[in-house]
Amino acid sequence: MTRTLAAWAVEILSTADPDTKVAKTIAAAEAWRSGALEIGRASPPAQPARPAQPILLAPRQMPKRSTGPKGRVPLVHALAHIELNAVDLAWDIIARFTDDMPRAFYDDWVDVAVEEAEHYAALATRLVQMDTVYGALPAHSGLWDAAERTTHDLAARLAVIPMTLEARGLDTTPQTTERLRATGDEATAAILDVIYADEIKHLKIGVRWFEFLCAARGKNPHDAYHEIIALKFPGGPKGPFNMPARNSGGMHEDYLRPWLQTA
Repeated sequence: MTRTLAAWAVEILSTADPDTKVAKTIAAAEAWRSGALEIGRASPPAQPARPAQPILLAPRQMPKRSTGPKGRVPLVHALAHIELNAVDLAWDIIARFTDDMPRAFYDDWVDVAVEEAEHYAALATRLVQMDTVYGALPAHSGLWDAAERTTHDLAARLAVIPMTLEARGLDTTPQTTERLRATGDEATAAILDVIYADEIKHLKIGVRWFEFLCAARGKNPHDAYHEIIALKFPGGPKGPFNMPARNSGGMHEDYLRPWLQTA
């Protein structure tokens, strides 16, 4: 049987070793871009496979991170964990939502998966340069919770993951990068520059397909976003918001109006 993109996605989600997950992501993307794959159908796992390390803790159990030089290794480790989860989130969208979406949708999410894999690989390499490895510290266990709350609705998945949780990185990354440069850590700051630019593209992809679905369902996208967030993410997006970056990603003020006064 010919392997499909959906089957590749499930295989990658079922791969625990991060380096192998990255390698398979690159291989699947090359096969897809060559035109050798059909989209196909598959049943993704409820949760992606995870390596034995890092230990996953509930958010309230995570140790408080220092904001000084001692906090740089925990920061890079936390970012690597986020990016590894982002690889799985991209492949989960591909595997889970295979009905009635144009091929361009899968083009976009394959691109996202590859870029998230590149982000993880760069951060994992940076950890080695800092005399440690990914898995050496505990990590946040709640990153998959939002995905589990949006398994049956692609619009909700797009609203919660790229348009809310990932968009938050656009609000916080510039300050983090500035602090790193102030302490002389140009190597990590340069990685975050790449991640920041790519995440604007990822937000744009999320908004594009959210608005595509809203148009197909006859809904105003701003109203639909507000309704989904009220139901799936009651706390709402946290400000302050980096509106220049969000505007570049297509997420204009009308999406955020209920929360702008409280940001």
